[in-house]
Amino acid sequence: MSSVLYDAQGPRAKRRNIIFTVVFVVALAALLWWVFGTLNDKGQLEWVLWKPFFSGTEAWSTYIWPGLENTLKAAALAVVIALPLGAVLGIARLSDHVWVRVPATVLVEFFRSIPVLVLMIFGLALFAEYTNVSSDDRPLYAVVTGLVLYNASVLAEIVRSGILSLPKGQGEGAMAIGLRKGQVMRLILLPQAVTAMLPAIVSQLVVILKDTALGGAVLTFPELLASANTMSGYYGANVIASFTVVAVIYIALNFLLTSFASWLERRLRRAKKSTGAVLRADDVETADAGTGEKV
Repeated sequence: MSSVLYDAQGPRAKRRNIIFTVVFVVALAALLWWVFGTLNDKGQLEWVLWKPFFSGTEAWSTYIWPGLENTLKAAALAVVIALPLGAVLGIARLSDHVWVRVPATVLVEFFRSIPVLVLMIFGLALFAEYTNVSSDDRPLYAVVTGLVLYNASVLAEIVRSGILSLPKGQGEGAMAIGLRKGQVMRLILLPQAVTAMLPAIVSQLVVILKDTALGGAVLTFPELLASANTMSGYYGANVIASFTVVAVIYIALNFLLTSFASWLERRLRRAKKSTGAVLRADDVETADAGTGEKV
């Protein structure tokens, strides 16, 4: 039975795929066994190294939870600022006005070309030189500044490409019934583009969450990864255990984020299914009456 994406496999292809699958599973099992054996030989699987995470709360309350809190705080602030800023810049790049489109393009291309770590270091120097932000708060401000500047420019490109991916007939049909360009963007294009952009946006949100670790590595920002490094030094020689626990926490956070995005995408797709009704220009004007604009 053929699919829309590919032809049905024949007997030889099925046998080949089964062989490849078996070889891959055996190779993966051998790799895991080698890793397990190596760690065991080095004494990294001894209970004394893992005990702080499974008996008592000192490791969690002193190191992991404060680091996780700082990570989530920096990521949340960056997301809240970068998402609307990126949307504005992405829409501005599609403007018919040169004085709007050109500055937005320059900003997006400039900050998208600079490594986020450079932006964080620049932000730290900026806050130290020209503001009264305390030395304790500067790392947080610098991390959020770098994440916002870089990710807002990337999100702007995601928004722009999402809108451009829609058929031209969507905008042309809306303008044919008398909608202005701002109304077309707000009522027709953006609602449809959001569903298409959602996977790319979520991927960028995952990047924001992980990039907070750069602040801990360079700017002494006490986020989750930096706290794990301090924790491994305090308990002594349990580096593998500390970073394994941190890795599991990152995986869990990103899994929750992507799962929520998948649920939201399915919900948006169901909500946007057409009812088959044909709207007149009067219906659109009535629906838009709350904005104070007239068609």
